[in-house]
Amino acid sequence: MKTTENKAIKTEESKAMKTTENKVIKTEESKVINKSKNKAINISESKAIKTNIDNFVIRFAEPKDTGLLLDFIKLLAEYEKRLEQVIATEEDLCEVFFERKIAEAIIGEYLGKPVSFAVFLYNFSTFTGKPNIYIEDMFVDPKMRGKGIGSIMFSFIAKLALDRKCGRLEWTVLKWNEPSIKFYKSLGSKPKDEWDIYKLEGTALKNLADRFK
Repeated sequence: MKTTENKAIKTEESKAMKTTENKVIKTEESKVINKSKNKAINISESKAIKTNIDNFVIRFAEPKDTGLLLDFIKLLAEYEKRLEQVIATEEDLCEVFFERKIAEAIIGEYLGKPVSFAVFLYNFSTFTGKPNIYIEDMFVDPKMRGKGIGSIMFSFIAKLALDRKCGRLEWTVLKWNEPSIKFYKSLGSKPKDEWDIYKLEGTALKNLADRFK
């Protein structure tokens, strides 16, 4: 009887130990998984991301930044000789960036002062089956150019694209903007000469929409 009881006790102890070991293993696996996840999302959660330029950091825009974003947009439009086309308001930006979350923005700060920004959003390639990041705006304060800030901003978005499993970065440039074209080519980018970009807006957009009745 004692031998049978001892075997039963040992069997139960063995089961308990295995259960405990499994729990420990699962706990350790959970820690590893969590650490892996944290590494993947760390770039987008950090308040101020350090760069290899001294005193220059990049952060994601917050709702309090809508006025700053609009100022940057106007500076860019002025540089592109299109300031009269800017009709966006702070309310528009707040809705797009922080309520509907259609686009994202990052701000570059040097010694705590905003000196650059970029706006980007997703598009999608059916051929590759992957999303892409389209850069709508990129601007560096003229006084801060030549320090590598533009390159770092592009590099940051490129890393973000890879972390988010995107296939490529895309953007447009005005044909007369030779300094920017030269800079973009220095990054390794190539123009899509085989494509023309079309747009439909205003009355033309409404007229086309009205055909669907």
